[in-house]
Amino acid sequence: MRRTAGIALSTLIAATSAIGLAGTADARPTSSAPSPASATSVRTQPYVALGDSYSSAAGVMPQVPGAPAACSRSLLNFAHDIATATRASSFTDVTCSGAKTSDFFTSQLAGVAPQLDAVTKQTRLVTMTIGGNDGDVFATSFFGCASVAASDPTGNPCEQKFGNTFVNAIRTTTYPNLVKTLTAVRAKAPNATVVIVGYPTILPAVGSPACLSSVPIALGDVPWLGKQQAVLNNAVRRAALATGAVYVDMTNASMGHDACQPEGTRWIEPAIGPVNAFPIHPNAQGEAAMAARTLAVLGRL
Repeated sequence: MRRTAGIALSTLIAATSAIGLAGTADARPTSSAPSPASATSVRTQPYVALGDSYSSAAGVMPQVPGAPAACSRSLLNFAHDIATATRASSFTDVTCSGAKTSDFFTSQLAGVAPQLDAVTKQTRLVTMTIGGNDGDVFATSFFGCASVAASDPTGNPCEQKFGNTFVNAIRTTTYPNLVKTLTAVRAKAPNATVVIVGYPTILPAVGSPACLSSVPIALGDVPWLGKQQAVLNNAVRRAALATGAVYVDMTNASMGHDACQPEGTRWIEPAIGPVNAFPIHPNAQGEAAMAARTLAVLGRL
């Protein structure tokens, strides 16, 4: 069946063009996200936060004073919650929007040091989300799917176009990159607990016409994209297992809080009309939930 999706790709591009610019104020949630400070009584020594935009809380205001604007590093990111809850003796946040695993080893932006430079032998806790930007899998999958949604809004045009492209990239490129990166972190901080957090659920299990106006993905491609994310999170989990890192699974905790849910319920902002400046990224509520889940896992170690 072919008809107009109702949301042009140009609208999505306009919404996503805010990436790298200043965000919109996003108050700390008071309801459905667990309270990070009460999640556990775990204490840490020096703590370093690494990672990409899901770690930096891209677009969530207020931003860290003096941080590179392009990194969009928020004072409400999950690492800041963890640092507060654990009363870390020192806290270094080098998270940066758009980071790939390669940016742990080389400079991502002018004036931004490789993220691994922040990790030392004295570090006792490291957290991160990373891997989603490797091979441009995240951007290509979501925006690639949006670009073909109008051709068959109730079908699966994205799956037909890309097939196993993303899964193959994750398995052959992202996974070994993750192993290399986690191994390097552990080598620099041999006494640290190294934590890698999985990506929260972005889309519901089944697509619905009501969601097309905010997340323009063809209905048949919604579960397919969910499978791509599951493969990515599995690669993160396996890399953690292979390197002795701790994996924090956000999949079950974030179900029902996807980008198609109403404001106040969702942890991920939609592509069209996000409260944050950054679409398809965690809001303050999502970051608080990631912190609470991580603290709960740390409390069981």
